[in-house]
Amino acid sequence: MLKIYDAETAKKTLLKRVPPDEMPVPESVLKGIEKIFGEPLTPEEAVKRILKDVRTEGDAGLRKWGLKLDDYGPENFAIPKEKIQNALQEIPEKEREALELAANRVRQYHEAQPVTSWLTQNMGGTLGQFVRPIRRVGLYIPSGSAPLPSTVIMSAVIAQVAGVKEIALVAPPERGTGKINPFILASAALLGIDEIYAIGGAQAIAALAYGTESIPAVDKICGPGNLFVALAKRQVFGTVGIDSIAGPTETLVIADASARPDWVAADMLAQAEHDVLASAILLSPSQELIDKVVAEVEKQVKERDRNPILEISLQNRSGAVLTQDLDEAVDLANAYAVEHLCLSVEDPWALANKVYAAGAVFLGEHSFEVLGDYVAGPSHVLPTGGSARFSSALNVLDFVHHMSFVALDKETTQEIAPAAAIIADAEGLDAHANAARVRL
Repeated sequence: MLKIYDAETAKKTLLKRVPPDEMPVPESVLKGIEKIFGEPLTPEEAVKRILKDVRTEGDAGLRKWGLKLDDYGPENFAIPKEKIQNALQEIPEKEREALELAANRVRQYHEAQPVTSWLTQNMGGTLGQFVRPIRRVGLYIPSGSAPLPSTVIMSAVIAQVAGVKEIALVAPPERGTGKINPFILASAALLGIDEIYAIGGAQAIAALAYGTESIPAVDKICGPGNLFVALAKRQVFGTVGIDSIAGPTETLVIADASARPDWVAADMLAQAEHDVLASAILLSPSQELIDKVVAEVEKQVKERDRNPILEISLQNRSGAVLTQDLDEAVDLANAYAVEHLCLSVEDPWALANKVYAAGAVFLGEHSFEVLGDYVAGPSHVLPTGGSARFSSALNVLDFVHHMSFVALDKETTQEIAPAAAIIADAEGLDAHANAARVRL
């Protein structure tokens, strides 16, 4: 079930990154698009049509696609505020306490993030930077085969810490009923969020980006979603800001002979169960450990509820790689720039100092990745698809913007304006140069 590779073969196959536009689209998805649209379209073309309909038709376009895709097209997609509040009272106490613990830890972690305005008077007059929260944010909360109330906490709490005043949530409804998972509603109620819409997919992104008669547009959209959500976010970027274009989830475990095979296997299965495109990869210089982990995976997968998903993701996008040593494992991990990097080794700090490309790093077997999904503190909304080379976990900086502040004194203006005029002349911008020279 779990294939074993040597390092060189893995570089060309398992660990080879493919640009998002070149990733193969499952035949079932293409057939589903053709059935809905009546003609063969690429996912990008399908998303473009949905976005256009909602942009030009507003609520009518939203209802049209809600009926086609979710068998749900009400006059108003908003969830009543009383229903949101009731959900918090109706969930079991132990679930409520767990959500409270998670929210408190996420809030405490992000309140420690330094995000400050600053001024300096060392450059003539006053220069600086003002940090301002984004006014209105839309958060996409996945709710397909595995509804994720944890994503409410891992995104909304951070927006609140940043000072965002208006937070709107969208989540795919249960087909035909318009119901939203009660734990998603309870998580929102716990945080004091009462603006939730029962819409999902590209149409939800369109509503947030362009606004409709009943849904005010937002300034930025954050949160993970499926292929169509990711494509929609990419297409509306520029009209609104986005956090990232999330792809399938992925985890990479670097383990040495000291690691427990059953724990490593359990951690890999925890990610592989998300969907059939998820990947779970083991890198180790120990052939003995790899053999034991492969055996554990085959044993444990039979005991898991999402066995059909696990079998596909383990066969197609997962594997184990035998490396020469731990240094080679880290080099492979850095080149792959994985979403979750787990260091199940005897001295994780020694390896951590060599890591420069990962969404989140989990040091030691007691800091396992599932804790990061729910209660550790940092957001579980992380860069995927190799984008950890240049992007970061969702954090407070994603919900603020910086404004430059310029208040120069007359003496400094007289000193630097000639240089501005010279540069403007070099660029052939005569009016720019004149604006500087008239002040001299």
